[in-house]
This record gives sequence, C-alpha cells and structure tokens, in this order.
Amino acid sequence: MTAAAPAPLVLALPKGRILKELRPLLSRAGIEPCADFRDEDSRRLRFETNDPSLDVVRVRSFDVATFVAHGAAQIGVCGADVLMEFDYDQIYAPLDLGIGRCRVSVAEPVATAGQQDMGAWSRVTVATKYPTIAHRHFAARGIQAEVVHLNGAMELAPSLGLARLIVDLVQTGSTLKANGLVESEVIASVTSRLIVNRTALKTQPEAIGAWIARFRAALEGGSAA
Repeated sequence: MTAAAPAPLVLALPKGRILKELRPLLSRAGIEPCADFRDEDSRRLRFETNDPSLDVVRVRSFDVATFVAHGAAQIGVCGADVLMEFDYDQIYAPLDLGIGRCRVSVAEPVATAGQQDMGAWSRVTVATKYPTIAHRHFAARGIQAEVVHLNGAMELAPSLGLARLIVDLVQTGSTLKANGLVESEVIASVTSRLIVNRTALKTQPEAIGAWIARFRAALEGGSAA
C-alpha cells in the first residue's frame, strides 16, 4: 500500500498593503499561489500553490500570529507590531523581510501638543488597538494608561473626548494630519517578519528549514532553486 502524501504546510499571509509588497518576494522564493489568490474579492481563504507541499491562507494581519502560534499554520508573515503586542512563546521570527515599513507611535492633538510635560502625568487615557504596547510604554514612564480599545478610527478619539492620546501605526502621517493630530513619540519602528511555529520547526526541521532558506535567498536577491 502506498503511503499517503504528507499534508501540505500552511503559510499564513496578511491581507492588504503588506501582501502587495510581499508578492515579489514570494515569487523570488518560488511560491506562486493559484489564480484565485490574486482576486482580492474572492471568498476563498485557503489556496493551493505551485508547490504541492505548501498551501497559503489569506487572513487579517493580527490573525497571522494567532494561526502560527497555535499551529494552524506552520509559517507566516506578520508585522513586528503584532509580535510586540502578543509576545507568543510559540513563535520564532528568523527573518526581517524589510517590507511594510511603518512605526508604532503616540499622537496627540496639534492644538495641545507640547503644552504639558508628559513626565509630570500620573495617568492618561489612550485609544489604541495595541493595549499591551500602550500599557508597557507608559508604565515605563511611571504613567498609568487607561486604554480605550478600538480596532479602527483611533484618530477620532481625541476630538470626541474619548481619549487624550492615541497609539497607532503611522506610515506617512497624512491620516494624523487630516484629523488634527501630530506624531509626538515613536515607540518602535516596524517591518514585517517571517515567523514559524516553534513546535513545527522541531518536528519538521527539514521542511520548515528549507522554506526559511528559500526566503533568505529571496531576500538576498536570488531565487529559489
């Protein structure tokens, strides 16, 4: 009896801007998802690739780390901001892919920027989708952060009296400017990372290691053999 072929590894990829930047790197790594993958309106979430040993799934950026941490996907690509926020023990991030460049920053209304020394504050309300990062950042300055957890539209919070500050991803700063805010402090610079599940790396070292090597070669300007 012929042994069944092993199940393909799963590579979790983020939707949106990062995926567009990632596509040339995927191609250099020898990964070509099926035609449906290029259709952003497709309701499919899992896609075959040109390599029968690898499937890809397309999920929200924050969910990539969850899929990989819990072993639903063995490999993934996500921003360093997500790794900072969740700090999963089961995730190993061997490669900085150098794409998706942005920063996690504190922003405040232009009208009040610089009027008070933040070091004198004992507490502050902060709107963010990064409660862990915000708490850690302000605690290091001896400030208690009362976090208003939002998944979007953080820029509205100060003008509507919901929070004094926001902590959010900033790329160009144009959205902040359009909403009367100014970036007052950079917490961390962010790029996207290749991440792998630590257990999968131990149990399937050759397969996972081969994909890490292919991404590394693609970063160095070559292509997969």
